[in-house]
Amino acid sequence: MATNVLLTIDTELIWRSNLERANWQDMFARSYNPAGVGVPYQLRELAEHRLKAVFFVDPMPALHFGIEPLRRMVAPILEAGQSVELHLHPQWASLEDGKPTRSFELIDYSEAEQRDLLERGIALLVEAGVPRPIAFRAGSYGANDATLRALASLGIRYDSSHNGTAHPWPSIISLPVEAIAPVRHEGVTEIPVTTIAEPAGLRHMQICALSYAEMGGALRHAADQAHPVVTIVGHSFELAARNGLRANRVHLSRFERLCAFLDRNRDAMPTRTFADLEPLPLNVDAHAFRNTLPQRLTRRVAQAWSNYVEERG
Repeated sequence: MATNVLLTIDTELIWRSNLERANWQDMFARSYNPAGVGVPYQLRELAEHRLKAVFFVDPMPALHFGIEPLRRMVAPILEAGQSVELHLHPQWASLEDGKPTRSFELIDYSEAEQRDLLERGIALLVEAGVPRPIAFRAGSYGANDATLRALASLGIRYDSSHNGTAHPWPSIISLPVEAIAPVRHEGVTEIPVTTIAEPAGLRHMQICALSYAEMGGALRHAADQAHPVVTIVGHSFELAARNGLRANRVHLSRFERLCAFLDRNRDAMPTRTFADLEPLPLNVDAHAFRNTLPQRLTRRVAQAWSNYVEERG
């Protein structure tokens, strides 16, 4: 049995504290295609390697800026044949004079309030031309059991907010911290973000958090152990330096090498969308890949270079 790979990319406008002085065009450029290595570049790499990806798009800035930036965000993704699902940062719904009056975390809202926010997000995506979403990931992984019940009531079949590295806050779904296998929970199928184990604890499979060697090791481990799915996280903006003016070559290299790896290993590790997953085995006894000392040291050197050279120019 092949191990499905969900290559997910959280796609959103980077939050600015002074929204009353912001224009969405500048925010869009920095968030969506900074330094030419954002979503358009990622779509080209995916096409070159014939890979599928899931773009978790946050529609809530449309409440402040209107629908146009959201349409510009999703149109290239859909035209490329990739999948768009729902992402959500709730602070966009509570702005007064450009400042939020409510929490940045979805878990700080009641179940009824969460349902209302999710319903508004779904409606905005559909208005922007996206097929009604079937999957969700909370901003900052900030979800709880009430979130899942709200999703189920709205017909969302999958959630991918459980992240053991974000426990005990803000990812507080009542599943074991180390859970990485799909499970039915509170009316939806929870597909956790994949984590790896090391002496200091867990690290999640995000482009900027793991080395290429660690990601490759985790993928091979999952295939060898017949894990049903591996969930990898990226962001629309994380291949660029934080100022958005140049590429972060460490992160860029990881993404390019990961795409090439998945291309070479497509039979054992096919990339999927959520719509491709059924039937999906549940409650599989899946244990995280444990990295090696050389892999940890290599990553730390690369991260130091990324933080002190790539980010500072």
